Amino acid sequence: MLKADFRHIAFTGKERNRERLFRAAITAFCSLTRPTRNEIAQLDDLTLGLYDAVSTETRRFAAAALCECAFAPPGIIHRLCAEPIEIAAPLLVRSRALSDIDLIALIGRHGLSHARVIARRDGLNPAIASLIRTLIARAQAEGAPVISKSAIESAGDIDRLEPVRERLREVMRDSNRTAEEGDQLPTHESGFSALLNPALAGDRDAFAAALGRAIDFPASRVRGIAAAATYSDLMICLKAAGLGAEQAFVITAATYPAQVSHPSAIRLFLQRYDALGAETAREKIANWRQARLEENLQSVASAR
Repeated sequence: MLKADFRHIAFTGKERNRERLFRAAITAFCSLTRPTRNEIAQLDDLTLGLYDAVSTETRRFAAAALCECAFAPPGIIHRLCAEPIEIAAPLLVRSRALSDIDLIALIGRHGLSHARVIARRDGLNPAIASLIRTLIARAQAEGAPVISKSAIESAGDIDRLEPVRERLREVMRDSNRTAEEGDQLPTHESGFSALLNPALAGDRDAFAAALGRAIDFPASRVRGIAAAATYSDLMICLKAAGLGAEQAFVITAATYPAQVSHPSAIRLFLQRYDALGAETAREKIANWRQARLEENLQSVASAR
């Protein structure tokens, strides 16, 4: 099969043909020395379209084949990484397509099973390695496969969350520095960076100002959102601002470290964020804006 034939494969055919097409497309892509963006997108479209129709063994083949590809399509990579360890392990251990933020999100979504495998990566960011060791140590101390929610939320544990928060700061500082050196920062990252810096610094006023600019809302109103007891309203703002799930998680972890400090809590945040539609978030903010306008009108009327 010619190395670029995957770009012309149709989605028709019986189940056996779909298996063969899926494998052939993966094989053809892996033979490309430096695939173009178009070829990467085309493989994503094809493999994701066939994904539910292929067997576990074929998914295992795809993970093993793509783990050495530096330019692997992000859609199929993240879908494979969400599989059980029996399938995802080669990618978790070797794939250079996974960024530090990707690894943090995978740990949050899938807990210690994925974290233990990620810990085997060569050159793993020391901050992430330290975070994994902390999670494993706490789980072992409790004799459970996950971190105890009650233990994390107890008042005595709040101070111990600061090292986790600091490790997240280190991860993001390193990621931002690498992106700047490579001049590969996406255009939407500027808004993320504007929120990240004051969040990591703990500067609530600067964070409120940056968040207000991101959603076109007065900083005075946003300041209450950033200081709320839970991250629910902040999540709405981050979704309306167009941040991805991993970016929103890092901002929330920097702002509310006690509420997203263990796998089940991180998983819950990501599930809630994925379920929240961008249009729904924008409508909610529009309602806040309307309510504020009505309050101002009432104040003016009362003054008269």
